[in-house]
Amino acid sequence: MAQWGTDTRIITGIGDDCAVLSVPAGHEVLVTTDFSLEGVHFRREWHPPEVVGHRCLARGLSDIAAMGGEAIATFLSLALPPALRQSWVTRFVNGLLKLAKKYHVALAGGDVAQSPSGVLADIVLLGSVPRGKAISRSGARPGDQIYVTGELGGSAAALDELFSRRNKKLRGADYPRHFFSTPRVEVGRFLREKKLASAMIDTSDGLSTDLAHICEESGVGALLQEVAIPRARVGLKKEPVELAFAIHGGEDYELLFTADPSRRIPLSIRGVPVTEIGRITRGRRIVLADFRGRSAILQPQGWEHFRQRAQP
Repeated sequence: MAQWGTDTRIITGIGDDCAVLSVPAGHEVLVTTDFSLEGVHFRREWHPPEVVGHRCLARGLSDIAAMGGEAIATFLSLALPPALRQSWVTRFVNGLLKLAKKYHVALAGGDVAQSPSGVLADIVLLGSVPRGKAISRSGARPGDQIYVTGELGGSAAALDELFSRRNKKLRGADYPRHFFSTPRVEVGRFLREKKLASAMIDTSDGLSTDLAHICEESGVGALLQEVAIPRARVGLKKEPVELAFAIHGGEDYELLFTADPSRRIPLSIRGVPVTEIGRITRGRRIVLADFRGRSAILQPQGWEHFRQRAQP
């Protein structure tokens, strides 16, 4: 692997036993890691290698965004089946490096090994945030408003199409949140700098599950307004996705955050729409109110590893 570009924060990159990195003065280190497993997170017959590389790094960048941080360097470990063509690996790395260049992230190291079957990619991403300023999941308080960036359900709708179609090819332009998701790093940094978000998480596992994480860590409940949830428009006709995809579908990598009602939240941050979808409550339950005002308990049904579930 070759290090992309030069960065004064990378004192020693690829070529030694360890990378030597410099963290900005007055900052704390953010570290996140994510697996991308063939057959779980992607399929080679559905996802071109550039898409797999992009998605691999986007997952980690979204975690950094959810803490209000800035990425510094990434480390990539690959386990590859013997029969895999070198051209696939090259295109995978090119997809990852293209996204890394956009966010000024250096590839500072990694490893390569043989896999008995299937591609396994493990990303470690290092970032930083000013000391004591990281936005956690535990800061939501009763009365806080709930917001989400962008639109939800686009990635889940793409998976539904892939599982149901005979033709397993979809145009990335019709389902951008699935194939080339945009981590909301600038939005997360803005919310941290302006001290707007009381708690935050990215929607990697789906709105219902990720909101449950905030509620659990903060010891609160939530009331969501069904009519307010922004549903992605996908496909050739750009039709809104099913509500279930928007509520439970994961891998949109938007930001879900709470804010004190006294704080003025912009309708758009760095060109990304921001929508108020509910409020934090004192109870421990998450309730969904429909457009007629009827309410029902919302059970988390997003992605959870090791849970038996049907394919979407």
